[in-house]
Order: sequence, then structure tokens, then C-alpha cells
Amino acid sequence: MKAAELFVRCLENEGVQYLFGLPGEENLDIMDALLESSIQFVTTRHEQAAAFMADVYGRLTCKAGVCLATLGPGATNLMTGVADANMDYSPVVAISGQSATVHQHKESHQYLDLVNLFQPITKYAAQIIEPETIPEVVRKAFKQAQTGRFGASYIDFPENVAKADIIGWTPLPVHPPVPPVPAPSQIQLAADMISKARYPIILAGNGVIRAGASDRLLAFAEKLNIPVATTFMAKGVIPFSHRLCLGAVGLKAYDYVMCGFERADVIVTVGYDMVEYHPHPWNPGKNHKIIHIGAVPSEVDEHYNVAVEVLGHVGAALRSIGELAEPQQGNPAAGVRMAIIDDIGEFAEDQGFPMKPQKICWDIRQALPPEAIVISDVGAHKMWMARMYQAERPNTCIISNGFASMGIGLPGAIAAKLAFPERIAMTVTGDGGFMMNCQELETALRMNTPIIVLIWNDDCYGLIEWHQLRRFNRTSNVKFGNPDFVKFAESFGAKGYRVRTADELVPIIKQAIADNTVVVIDCPVDYSENMKLTEKLGKLVCPV
Repeated sequence: MKAAELFVRCLENEGVQYLFGLPGEENLDIMDALLESSIQFVTTRHEQAAAFMADVYGRLTCKAGVCLATLGPGATNLMTGVADANMDYSPVVAISGQSATVHQHKESHQYLDLVNLFQPITKYAAQIIEPETIPEVVRKAFKQAQTGRFGASYIDFPENVAKADIIGWTPLPVHPPVPPVPAPSQIQLAADMISKARYPIILAGNGVIRAGASDRLLAFAEKLNIPVATTFMAKGVIPFSHRLCLGAVGLKAYDYVMCGFERADVIVTVGYDMVEYHPHPWNPGKNHKIIHIGAVPSEVDEHYNVAVEVLGHVGAALRSIGELAEPQQGNPAAGVRMAIIDDIGEFAEDQGFPMKPQKICWDIRQALPPEAIVISDVGAHKMWMARMYQAERPNTCIISNGFASMGIGLPGAIAAKLAFPERIAMTVTGDGGFMMNCQELETALRMNTPIIVLIWNDDCYGLIEWHQLRRFNRTSNVKFGNPDFVKFAESFGAKGYRVRTADELVPIIKQAIADNTVVVIDCPVDYSENMKLTEKLGKLVCPV
């Protein structure tokens, strides 16, 4: 068989179900081999979208999402999505074709040293130099992507190697990784520190979801009666409706949830990734005692001076510490939680138009079932969704908060629907982020993946405008024009709706669910609320 056929067999051996990408001249042999494969190739309209799809698929399933491009510009188009996956700790294996090895020592059409380009944004990057190395390279790429802190791998596959004949080689066995058992001595130290604490608080990160430990975290918090705040990417690890949930941290302002951290004497970080949210805002005085529970050692930072470090399987660590530690009395964060609940519900009945961000977040929650998957693109709406959207289950509000790249929303919703076809998939996106990968509407329709695209329309890069107003009290070059999004959607064959009054959004979303096709909703948003929130939080007084 050809080396490309062995390569595809190795992908099958890894359990790959979808391969997102574009065909090209230098990956012709792979594309041909896929015709005889169980793997479904998803042809996208841009390689960046293919990488974003692999990114979100990997994050939702904890199995490596896979994307494919040709050499040169095709491969470099993958890089934004690959970097996003690597910094969000999402398992991804990116593959590209490459010039024949006999051309790489000299100037050659479209040739770039792609291994060196991808090395800074991946955990592992390698070129297949000989056909016999294919099983090892593929196995290592997936192992690196799916162990420890997840991340991205990259495989460079030269066209002359792909078409070479090979005999007698088969994929390597796949053995699921076994996380190490946490050290008993550290378990005891953590339990003792929690037992002696007066006001402990938990900060849960996406590492809890990666470890499949959300239920264990909830049981730990309930047993010890400790309130839980989450990062943006860990929304839903504890249901927002739970009495111990304090919502998400991450806004660049002193928000209600920070009152809980200010009072805390011990902070238990569980699966916390510093790339999401620096510890300075919640440990400005460097005086909190920190217990770090995670799969990998803590990052070095003057504001993250860890007193006890419990490394290994997150769920096992939580179970063991929970069995030894003494529970807290009462509910020390009850006042903070009530203030957060009141804040989220303040605009539930607001009839202002264009709609206020708080009202849009509230209405999305009312219209969607708890298991629906919402993919947030990046922009001002991301900050509002992270702060206001009430996630009840893990991985139901997907936010990119490591690399945080605009354009992830629409491709991400397609990947979510492919991963979980029985669940509703919606992207909440700004008009800026939507236009970055809007061509993937055609992909969604062709793949028959019913998704809902809710565009917060303000004809502006709203998040940058917010920052400019905060720092300079004026704006610079953030305004733009948009197409008629309803007609734009209809031109692809999708359905389009425009929200014209504040009471229309919920019924339009419910109609979009019933339509069971690709639906675009144009919703004008009043982003004057951005600065009002900044001013409100600047005067915040912590509840007793």
C-alpha cells in the first residue's frame, strides 16, 4: 500500500471520526486514501475554520480534533486555530502536505519550513521523513495532544513520502494514559489547611473538565461547604443554580465575585490555567494561602505562591482531600451569591431597544434547554456571556480565553453539532467575529448541521471601543459597515431573522430551534451598557 494509506489507517486507529480541512495538490494521496476510509472529511471554506472546528471538537470530546491543509498558504492558514487550541489546552492534531523532500534544500514553489513555524504553537511538531516512521509519528502526535495539559500537535507530510510504497507496517496500539496518583502527604497537607481555614474558596478552571471531574468537584464543594467560582472556560462545572456557585471570574474590574476572594484566607485552585486569568486580581497582596490541585505543576508567578501542590488525577485528589478535611459551617458567600443573582436578573424584563447585553444573555438562557451548547466568539459579547450567562452543565458555554481568537464562533458551532448531533448548537457572535468566517454558513448547510447564529450587531469592534473609552474617553477606527445579515443568510440557503423589539428574541430563538436548519439572527445591541458596567463596578461595595 501507499504511505498515505498507512497514514489514514493510523488516523482510524486513533478513533478519528472527522477530518476538517481543504484538499490541495500536496495532499492528493491522503485525499484519495480517505475515499476508502471510515473517516468523514469535512470540506471547509477556509483552513482557519477547519482548525477552529478541530479545536472545539477536541475541547468538547477530549479526543483530538484533526485538521488538514496543503503546504504553504494552506498550512499557515491553520496556524491561528492551532495556536488557539494549544493555548486553550484543547487536543488537536494538525496535518499538512509539504513539498517533496528533494526540493526542500533549495528555493521551491510554496515551500516553507513548516515544522519550525509550528513548533512555538504546538506541543509536538515533526516531519515524516520516511514512510516507516508513520505509525510512530502519528501515535506520538496524538499522545502529546491528549496527555497532561492537552494541546496541539503538527505533522508535516511531504508529497513524495505520501505516495511511496510500503509493505508490512501497521498502526501502533493505543493505550489510554493513566494520570498519576496524588501523593498522600500532599493530600493530608491540603486537607489540614482547608480544615483550619475560616473562609476558603474554590477557583475551578477548565482542567476540571479536561479531567472529567466536574461531578467530583461538585461533591467536594458540597461535602466541605466551600463556595466555587470558575474561570470563563470552566463555566458549568458547578451549576449556576447551586447555592455554592459564585459565577465566573475574568472581567478586568472588581466584580461581585471578587468580594469572595478578598475575604478568603485559603484559595483552592482546581484545574486552574493561568493563561486564562492572571492571579494578580484575586491575590493582589500576595497574602492568600493557595492550594493547587491539577494534572501539571503550578506556573511560577509572584502572585501564585503555592503553599500546597497536589498533582495527579484531579478527581482522585478531590475525593481523597474531601474524605479528610473538615466541612465549613454556614454559607459564608451567601451575600455575594445573592448580589450576583440580583445583578443577573436586573434587566430580565427590560424593553429597551436596541437590546441591552444583560437582557440578551437572560433571554438566551430562557430560550435554550440546559444541555444546549453555546459557543461564544470573541468580543464584548464574550465578556457579557461569561459574566451573565447561567451555565448549568460543563461544556455548555464554550469560551476561548487562552488565545481568544475572533472567528471561532461559527466553525465552533458546526463542530459542536457534529460532536453532539442530538443537542442544540448556537454561536453567540459579534458582527466583527461573524464576518471573519461567515463563509462557513455554506459548510454548515452542506453538512446538514442545524445551528443557530446569533449576531450581536453594533457596526463596531465593540470590545476595543470599550477599552478605548475606558482609557482615553474617545474611540479610534473601530466602526465599520455590515451587510443585511438576513439577506446574507438567505443567499446561502439559510434562514434569517431580525430582532426588532426586545420581546422578540426568545420566540425567534425558539422558532430557530423548530426550523432545524442553519439560522442567522440579527440582534441589534446597545453597547452603551459597557461603560455603564465599568462605572457601576468602579463604585461596587461588597455585600455583608
